[in-house]
Amino acid sequence: MTTWFAVVVILAWLWLGLSALPAGLEAHMPMPYMIALTPFLWIPLVALAGVAAWQHHWGAVCLLLVTALMTSSQRISYWGTGLKATDSKRETSRETDWANHETSRETLPNQFTVMTLNCRYGRADAKSIVAAVRESRIAVLALQEVSDDLISRLDAAGIADLLPYRQSGEPQDTDNGGYNVLFSRYEPAAAVPNVVSIPAADVPAMTLKLADDSEAAAKTDDSQARHSNRTVTFCSAHPKSPMRGCADWSAGILGLGALAQASSIGDRNIAVVLGDLNSSTDHPSFRALLKAGFKDASLTQAAGPTLTFPRWIKWPRIELDHVLFTAGLKPSNVKAFEIKDTDHLALTATLTVR
Repeated sequence: MTTWFAVVVILAWLWLGLSALPAGLEAHMPMPYMIALTPFLWIPLVALAGVAAWQHHWGAVCLLLVTALMTSSQRISYWGTGLKATDSKRETSRETDWANHETSRETLPNQFTVMTLNCRYGRADAKSIVAAVRESRIAVLALQEVSDDLISRLDAAGIADLLPYRQSGEPQDTDNGGYNVLFSRYEPAAAVPNVVSIPAADVPAMTLKLADDSEAAAKTDDSQARHSNRTVTFCSAHPKSPMRGCADWSAGILGLGALAQASSIGDRNIAVVLGDLNSSTDHPSFRALLKAGFKDASLTQAAGPTLTFPRWIKWPRIELDHVLFTAGLKPSNVKAFEIKDTDHLALTATLTVR
């Protein structure tokens, strides 16, 4: 029996080793799915530790419990010295910003809330989406797996009254479940249907001017200052799932790193990627994307992971949907909630300009 416990520990370590592979090398079936399930390995390991304890194999108990702890190492990184929840003063500021821009939609306020949702082949309930946008005062909405029928239902539900500006990717036969769309409350300075080429649905983008520098520039005659306004470029992204091709899955995740390193972003402007990225911090490809210059809102907030898939069960869930951003923003109030008729939870986050 001791030998059997040792075999289990060795197999668990090999499983854990998949998360330590160089980015891209995990792009072979079934490794992406095995890696996604790594946080749940503690369940059988703890159960076996109980069996080992019952049989008084204390060395095996220690090895199994240490290994169980190691399987949760990535999720442990979501806890710790993070950002405190939005205080009342900051929340008041948020409401003031919203009120100040109620009649002016030319610039993005210094604090705003974003939302992303995978719409499950366009089946998501449009009225629920619009209600969530209204209730959470969403400034920018990113949708994935969108269909023309869903767009029609969103228009009928009044999405344009709340988010009058939109940019979609070009629908293609190779889209993974549908095309991606961005909606904005504020008028974009620029918008494109595909900002970066990845082997998946187009990645539409909108660039919005920030209110702080725009207002400061308006008070000066310095023409150079007028052209130095900070901007935020929002993108809606959906790399393919591994079952649609492991190589394309990894390449799509890694390819989004070009957005953080774009010359238009530099040290001053900001990029925000919203979407179902079909990966988590356990995947080497996703961690390489973060190293390219992005921060994850849930990880940065450090109040625990925000699990988004699947919607229909409370546990166990994994984190596939993300709000990523480059330097210059501070996240708070990151949360997930249900939208009818889709398989992912919606994800929202409040982002404050630093």
